[in-house]
Amino acid sequence: MIRIACDVHTHTLFSRHAYSTVEEDVRAAAAQNLELLGITDHFSCMLFNEQTLKNFQFFINTTVWPREWMGVRLLHGCEADIVDTEGHLFGWDIPVHENITEEPRRESTLKEKCFDSCDYVIASIHRSDFCDEATRAQNTQMYINVLQDPKVLILGHVGRSGVDFELDPVLEAARDLGKLIEINETSISKPSNIRKSLRRCEDVARRCAELGCMVSFGSDAHIAPSIGVYPKTKELLESIDFPEELVACSSAQKFLSLLSR
Repeated sequence: MIRIACDVHTHTLFSRHAYSTVEEDVRAAAAQNLELLGITDHFSCMLFNEQTLKNFQFFINTTVWPREWMGVRLLHGCEADIVDTEGHLFGWDIPVHENITEEPRRESTLKEKCFDSCDYVIASIHRSDFCDEATRAQNTQMYINVLQDPKVLILGHVGRSGVDFELDPVLEAARDLGKLIEINETSISKPSNIRKSLRRCEDVARRCAELGCMVSFGSDAHIAPSIGVYPKTKELLESIDFPEELVACSSAQKFLSLLSR
């Protein structure tokens, strides 16, 4: 029996197309008897037309969050868009010269400012047109480059990215770097995704098991009642006898130990 005690890919109102508060997500996690909740709002150009620190200031005051709330360990991360075939993440080329009150500060980037407070980052592709002219080898190297970012812990929903890449080199890189490949509930339960991604997600899970690559679980919840709900993930992993020792979210202690290293 696959046990999942952590949901590490969830969203709040700050993702703009999600519908719950941080507290509502925590209450839902507690109701599902989760040990750990990771809130990972979108860090992406899809949120605003103007890409400024003011618009993304949600990411820079998370020291006010309790580390434990209603008996649930609470982590703050983000889901950052991969934006080119070099493996850069959103915000890497957006300069920041001032703080949110417009006082001058040492120049950095939007990515650096927002990643600084994150416990971890999920790197995902939501718009894949930049890969249209890329070769399979280039797409493969893109994912490997992403995994080398120190803040990136998880590759998000690769089963529905729409990008053609060589699976084994990416999974081997994740394994060797101590990173995780996500099994994403929405990718295999949402009707609009199932036809194109279920088979691919199964292939990813099988090769993770065979290569010894650890996986994370994300409901990808955009509303609180979806937090910690994973019938399709459970069905998929159990159908292929996925080894529980490779499930990073089987306990909070296990996930935190992987994060700390």
